[in-house]
Amino acid sequence: MPQPPQPSPDLDLRLVRYFTAVAEHGHFGRAAEALRVAQPSLSRQIRRLEQELGARLLDRTPRGTRLTEAGEVFLPRARALLRSAAEAAARTRAAARPGRFTVGYTTTLIVTPAVRALRRRRPEAEVHAVHLPWEEAHLALLDHRVDAVVTRLPLPADGLEVTVLHDEPRVLMVPLDHRLAGKESVTLDDIADEPMPRVRNNPVWNAYWRIDPRPDGRPAPDGPLVEAMEDKYELIADGQAVAIVPATPRVHTIRPDLTTVPLEGVEPSHVVLATRAGDRGRLVADFRRCARDTLGRPAVTTPENAP
Repeated sequence: MPQPPQPSPDLDLRLVRYFTAVAEHGHFGRAAEALRVAQPSLSRQIRRLEQELGARLLDRTPRGTRLTEAGEVFLPRARALLRSAAEAAARTRAAARPGRFTVGYTTTLIVTPAVRALRRRRPEAEVHAVHLPWEEAHLALLDHRVDAVVTRLPLPADGLEVTVLHDEPRVLMVPLDHRLAGKESVTLDDIADEPMPRVRNNPVWNAYWRIDPRPDGRPAPDGPLVEAMEDKYELIADGQAVAIVPATPRVHTIRPDLTTVPLEGVEPSHVVLATRAGDRGRLVADFRRCARDTLGRPAVTTPENAP
């Protein structure tokens, strides 16, 4: 009886990355768009990986793709493999350029004062700031793409050291012609039946920013699924949903057809600094001090930037 083909011991990391993208998006088309490759090419690369492993990893369904039992086993190991490769590359680059430090920040947050303070403290260092999609903050740290992140909770804490810098009230964002626009304040009871946008595969984020369930136990009404912040703003402006957002001064400059109303009876959001747990490098310690000194309080709304 012929022996089945043996999987190659040398996995192509590019193929592993393609597989994780399809698994996370649950759809070949969305994964191909995110990876910026043609869908037929992506399908061929996944088949090639399956041949190397000697196992089918994904089943196509009418709604997208589903992991097989072998795929369920391989996915966490694929993620670990990619993280390990990214860490190896990052540590090698860091050894070659020990004075390089990268700060990540997410939507509507400003890290410039802390970055400037670190440059003054460590003029020999090469300090950069990069914007991150909100859902990538945790992974960007673990992958060593950045050395510190300023973002908002909720944030997975595994493998990280997280420090709260300051709090921001949460407010309700509505279109200008909404029935609640112009109110002095609103409560959760006022929006009990208002649909709110959802994100895919992130129940913690959905629970926090939709306040789901509500204090009385009722679920928050489901609104449309969104992939990006800009999609959320468009849906709100179009009257399809309302959203709970942080009360940062920059929120009033996002779009002229949106406004915010103070939301009573909810805990504020927390702006945090996150670094890798156990990272005791001098630049990390110095940036932590700079962030506490310069970002440890909310931005002040002045007459020039008041809504």
